Amino acid sequence: MTDVPVPYLVVDRRPETADTVTLRLEPVAEPLADFAPGQFAMVHCFGRGEIPVSVSSVQATGGLAHTIRAVGAVSAGLCEARAGDVLGLRGPYGTGWELERARGRDVVVVAGGIGLAPLRPLILRALAGPAAYGRVNVLIGARTPADLIDHKEIERWPTTYTGVTVDRPDDAWRGDVGLVTGLLDRADFAPADSWAFVCGPEPMIRATARDLADRGLRPDRIRVSLERNMRCATGHCGHCQLGPVLLCRDGPVVAWDRTEALLAVREL
Repeated sequence: MTDVPVPYLVVDRRPETADTVTLRLEPVAEPLADFAPGQFAMVHCFGRGEIPVSVSSVQATGGLAHTIRAVGAVSAGLCEARAGDVLGLRGPYGTGWELERARGRDVVVVAGGIGLAPLRPLILRALAGPAAYGRVNVLIGARTPADLIDHKEIERWPTTYTGVTVDRPDDAWRGDVGLVTGLLDRADFAPADSWAFVCGPEPMIRATARDLADRGLRPDRIRVSLERNMRCATGHCGHCQLGPVLLCRDGPVVAWDRTEALLAVREL
């Protein structure tokens, strides 16, 4: 891990939605240390600053992909990057999903909006070793059909069950409408013998984790990825504090039994 930005070349830019792109990056020289699914990098847009972004793909070459939504000056600058531009990366930081702990058990992945991006490496790893896991379920929710990312790839995933729902359908939408938790009744898993991995907006995370626990899934086997305002990524500045947890160091992936009570505290 390095705290000094390392140059990475943008080799591909793929628009996902009207305000979200995926950048595929390759190291200019020595790559950063290997990233685990769920970990994040601090991505530096020269002249604007840096933001934390979880990896959405990890390549054997040391290349990475980051899916970024334009919501501020830095993220907008990153979304404007084109092939041939150079960005700065430092990391890897934080905790990963620890998918290996789910070996031999069913897997439930629940994603809301752009929260699918940090879960993508986990999904691909689980599908690459089907004998290592039980049934693999992927549940995806988005605000509208236009807000779905990786929509073409989703159709090719050989999961046990893949469900997609939206809050507000358009005239062409023929799929489910409603909360992503509404798809849990169709998923094929044994709650007492499963692990779950959840990422998305915080209200969706809380509702999903509580629903999974109510169905009998152990809270310590529910992993959630949380987001706070990270600045240093090393646990020194305190901007990402959630009670006793510093999410850049102790997260972003944390067990539900550790964070349920913390997220119940208003504005903590």
